[in-house]
Amino acid sequence: MENSPNYKVETRTRASNIAGFVALALLIIAIFLPAFASRSVVQDMFFILTMLVLAQFWNLLAGYGGMVSVGQQAFVGIGSYAFFGAIILLGINPVAAVLLGGFAALALAVPTAYFAFRLQGAYFAIGTWVCAEVTRLMVAQWKQVGGGTGTSMPRDARKEMWGSDWIATLFDVKASAARDILAYWLALVLVVLTIGGIYWLLRTKRGLALAAVRDNLEAAKSVGVDAVRMKWFVFLVSAFGTGITGAVIYLQKARISPDAAFSLLDWTAYVLFIVVIGGIGTIEGPIIGVLVLFALQTLFADYGTWYLILIGVLGILVMLFAPRGIWGLFTDKTGIQLFPIRRHLTMPVTMPKTMPKTMPGKNNMKKPREKNNG
Repeated sequence: MENSPNYKVETRTRASNIAGFVALALLIIAIFLPAFASRSVVQDMFFILTMLVLAQFWNLLAGYGGMVSVGQQAFVGIGSYAFFGAIILLGINPVAAVLLGGFAALALAVPTAYFAFRLQGAYFAIGTWVCAEVTRLMVAQWKQVGGGTGTSMPRDARKEMWGSDWIATLFDVKASAARDILAYWLALVLVVLTIGGIYWLLRTKRGLALAAVRDNLEAAKSVGVDAVRMKWFVFLVSAFGTGITGAVIYLQKARISPDAAFSLLDWTAYVLFIVVIGGIGTIEGPIIGVLVLFALQTLFADYGTWYLILIGVLGILVMLFAPRGIWGLFTDKTGIQLFPIRRHLTMPVTMPKTMPKTMPGKNNMKKPREKNNG
């Protein structure tokens, strides 16, 4: 009996393989960027990277988990304030204090989720915003870190920041520029871990369960998916990553205030715009969206309120004519996916060792020659 062909389950495509090599090349260039780029370029890249991380975590929450939150500024704010509190009150090095920002956001996410998960749809979105506002008002009473007016990072902490002296010596730059480079590298690490972690999650069984919960909650429950556990998992992961990102942002800023740290516009509205413009429910979408936002800010930021009006009009047009965003429109036309998660069967193409002499199913008996009796 002949062996049956070995089928394989794969998610990779030719486009994703090429994208992997391009991403590796871009990562190498990004690592060495401070060696040949100006400080302003490093700061611009820091903005792009941090906004991309925030957008990816919100996309994980809303695009893959189906939980539309407008209170992500709560986790940015509490993460950054925990970061400052650890430096000022506990004397922890700023680089180490970044992790505390994530854990503080994680601690805040537990009561927030307990309250918000009792709500559905628009009520869930409003509930998360209310939690964020309550957190902002409470933090504004924290006198040790400046209260309502905010505070700056102590000068000693800036001088003793791990790696800053080495960076200043390596690139022959001032201490403030060295801090920008350090923050940029931390943001680069966050981008790699975030995109890699989300892509890995979506390719696992939990990723399938998450998609089922998003598409149809009751149907997911009927096939054995623990929807409540999945929602908790995604919400807590998103909060933890957002809190760490907030700490890294304010490591670079070195100045904090409640209104800035809990800004609805900066940390939620812009993030929503990035994901909606680029393509919700895709990893590629936030990458496209953050580049569009940066281009709009660079070109039209000097026009004041007209700049915000332009962003709003562009968002409405995309939602009307390309509901799946720019990347969704592109992939619908071309079928290209840089981070494919759909599984498909493939069979290795192999040639048989020996070619059959006869074709099966045909009568290959030689006819006897007729004798010529003439």
